[in-house]
Amino acid sequence: LPNIEIAFMSISHIMKDVNSGWLIRLIHMNGASFYFMMMYFHIARNLFYYSFKLNMVWNIGITIFLLSMMTAFMGYVLPWGQMSFWGAMVITNLMSAIPYIGQLLVEWIWGGFSINNSTLNRFFSLHFILPLIIMILVMLHLIILHFTGSMNPMGTNSNIYKIPFYPYFLIKDLLGFILILTMFMFINFQYPYYFGDPDNFKMANSMVTPLHIKP
Repeated sequence: LPNIEIAFMSISHIMKDVNSGWLIRLIHMNGASFYFMMMYFHIARNLFYYSFKLNMVWNIGITIFLLSMMTAFMGYVLPWGQMSFWGAMVITNLMSAIPYIGQLLVEWIWGGFSINNSTLNRFFSLHFILPLIIMILVMLHLIILHFTGSMNPMGTNSNIYKIPFYPYFLIKDLLGFILILTMFMFINFQYPYYFGDPDNFKMANSMVTPLHIKP
């Protein structure tokens, strides 16, 4: 089980001692950043195409987006670095703004009166479970989209303009996939911590707040 005493050192062990552990972690870490970049492009495209008019497809898509944000946030806490700890402190304390039940809700999420081992265990479990729920929602998203069809910028019926999936869309998607994969591997091998924060290379310390997030 995850433990705040060894969480930070376990990441160091994966990076230094496990065969190709550094690569697996970097792919996982930067893969999350690329996942969100692709999701933002997808949302922007669907806003332009007025896809929000397809209520069921849009609502499931937004649910996937929100669950993905929760999953990424909980994953960011797990290495137990300075930004992991203080990021969790800032984000979870936002709940305290809810009238009457805010503080109670924060302590319920923490599993105590401060961020502790229970918090780490809960976040670890949810970081594993939520992607399974997201996967089910993605399949549902695609099934419903298959029945409703996609929108277009004109908002008109585009059946007469349809073209075969092969070779047109297959080649287009393949080129896009190769381009994104090339960028992804370039980041992993040349700038692996470009999306990270230097403070997360320090073990979490509840007595020292990182300078750039002090209120």
